[in-house]
Amino acid sequence: MFSDNKKDKKAYENSSSQNIIAKGTNIVGDFSSEGDLRIDGTIEGNLTTPGKIVVGKSGVIKGTLNGSDAYFEGKFSGNLTLTGTLTLKSSAHIEGEVVLGKLEVEPGATFNVNCVMKGALKELNNSNTSQNLKKGRSA
Repeated sequence: MFSDNKKDKKAYENSSSQNIIAKGTNIVGDFSSEGDLRIDGTIEGNLTTPGKIVVGKSGVIKGTLNGSDAYFEGKFSGNLTLTGTLTLKSSAHIEGEVVLGKLEVEPGATFNVNCVMKGALKELNNSNTSQNLKKGRSA
């Protein structure tokens, strides 16, 4: 019934790398995870993960979110900081302060925020520097 097989153990570790907050679940307070998150319930507070965050249509986050990449179909209000890409599907509703690397928005999504794109600014500065160097000018 129970096995010490390394293959079984590895499969178990891989299957537990995503956490799911199911519809109807409400979490109030600070929440952190080392793995990816799927949120179909409600979180009010500070949420931190180095992994990917997926917020389903019934998912709601109110507070602070820090992570790498996020995919939203649901709602968010507060401070959102991502090192990677924020993807908004048509049903997404985002309000607050946003700092991110890249942004993908489907038509129909609501994006009422103050937004800073850190990654785009870095790429733009590097692009201008290389263009100026090709023309024989300094940056």
